[in-house]
Parts: sequence; C-alpha cells; structure tokens
Amino acid sequence: MRAAFYERTGPAREVLQLADVATPEPGPGEVRVRLSTSGVNPSDVKSRAGLRSKELAFPRIVPHSDGAGTIDRVGDGVPAARVGERVWVWNAAWKRAFGTAAQYVVLPAAQAVTLPASVPFDVGACLGIPALTALHAVRMDGGVEGKSVLVTGGAGAVGHYAVQMAKLCGASRVLASVSSDEKAMAALQVGADAVIDYRSEDVASRVRGLTGGQGVDRVIEVDFAANVNASLAVVRPEGDIVVYGSSRPEIAVPFFPAIVNNVRLRFFIVYNLAPADRAAAVELLTGWLRSGSLQHAVAVRLPLDSIAEAHELVEAGRAVGNVVLQIP
Repeated sequence: MRAAFYERTGPAREVLQLADVATPEPGPGEVRVRLSTSGVNPSDVKSRAGLRSKELAFPRIVPHSDGAGTIDRVGDGVPAARVGERVWVWNAAWKRAFGTAAQYVVLPAAQAVTLPASVPFDVGACLGIPALTALHAVRMDGGVEGKSVLVTGGAGAVGHYAVQMAKLCGASRVLASVSSDEKAMAALQVGADAVIDYRSEDVASRVRGLTGGQGVDRVIEVDFAANVNASLAVVRPEGDIVVYGSSRPEIAVPFFPAIVNNVRLRFFIVYNLAPADRAAAVELLTGWLRSGSLQHAVAVRLPLDSIAEAHELVEAGRAVGNVVLQIP
C-alpha cells in the first residue's frame, strides 16, 4: 500500500516520506479500513515537528489520527456484516505507529464508527479530533444550556464546530473571537451571535460590552497561553474556562483574578476522553450527522503525495477550516 511516514522529527519537507509498504492485516477484534481521506490536525503537525518530544515512540510513524473510508476486512470476533461499512476513525495514531496517512489502517473495531451515507468521506476525516473536541468542550461539567459562551478561534477547525454545537446544546448566546473578516464571516454563518476581531479590538472590553458587564459563563479556549489574561477578564464569577489547546507548554496564570471570581479551570485532551464521555459524544454527533444539523468546513483537499504542503498549511494557520488528504 502507499503510505506517508517519518522516521525522525523535523520540518515537513525534510522528514515526511512516501513509499509502498506492507498492507496490514486485522487481528482479533480489529477491522481494516480502506481509507478515502485523512485529516491533518495541529497535534499531528506538532508531533512530526518534535514540539512535544524529539524522541520517536516508534522507529517509523505513519501520522494522523483522523480519517474515513470503508471496512474491507475484519478480524476474529468482529461481525462479518461490518465489511463494506462506511466509517470514520478516531485515535488511529494515538500511542500507535500506524495512522491514516496511508491507503489502509487496522485498528480496534470500536475505533471505526459508522458514517451516515449522506456524509462525505472528507467530512468524516474531520470528526475524530475537531468535532469531538468541540463537543466535549461544550458538554462537559453540565453543558451550556441557557448559558453564554465565548469560543476563541471561532472559525478554526474546532471553533467552527464549537459555535454550532453550543447553539445546538441550548446556549443562550455564543460569541466568537477571530483574526480576520473572512473568519468573522465564517463564524457568523454557523450561528455566532457576535464576533470580536482580537487583532484590532480589545476582547475583554468587547465581551463585557456584549454581556452587559457580566462576562460569559464559559470560555472554550484554543490557546490558553496567548489568551489567559483575556479569558480571565471575560469569564463571569463561578464561570468555566475549558482549555483544549496552548501554544506554549508552560503558562503563568494570574492568581488573584482567578481566585476572586471562583473561576473553574478545566483542561482536557480528546485522545483521553473517558469511555462514557466518548460514547455519549459519538451518539449525539451521529444523530446530528444523520439529521444534517451541522455545517462542515473542509478548507483544503490535497492528494496524499502533497502531505508536506498540508502540514505546512496547518502549521501556518492559513486554512479557514480543516485540511484533508485524499487517499489514492
């Protein structure tokens, strides 16, 4: 099979390789998916670049945790009826050497989720990390029904879904911070009640103005290192800051603004969701996919052979939406 891989960390064009490698076979409890698409996420880019660790967990890594395709073989213990099923996959490359940047992937049967017939494979490649991250950030700790929410990076791969999902889960008002007019339009089109351009406006002042000085009940935070002061300034007393990303590994949190407002600060990574939380999120997400309740933003589609370009696009943050590779 054709696959992309790296054997050392570094710049995309220096370390990513493409070659024919052995096609995997499913073992007991596993399925093999003939992939049509592979999603490229910031975590994939950071791992390849060596931002988390210069040491590889495996001698060779086929990257990317997200993808979609069709089950073509099953291992012992998996119903044969699953052969031919359209699926999207999650955590394909989490603590594993073989992700979705290839023509086939083998993984535990539970990690291949039925993809409704109406949903294209390129959308399926956006669900494992972006959509599930957004949904958990919205649902955790009692959810957002009747609450006001600020989604930072409201036009990003996660933020685009978080704005919609907050609305679907009953938020009273959803604000989004963005960095351009194009991104502002993208956030408004999926339901944001107001947008704040953090490059030209004071986020804290705008949010306070939009909320009558009260602040928001929840901040869904894409980059806590960059936004820690603004997020603490806009969250109301007893409010939540839910963090799923940071541009730096260590963050200084101003103690007094946090403690006087009894701010609840929560961190999570989608790879480590509790089984019950993931199951509930997948069930809700599947219902929305079947009903057509979500808008999707596949910004760029590139062939597998252009994987280095795809990584560079994600690294630079130039794509307004998700970057997806099409598998030959």
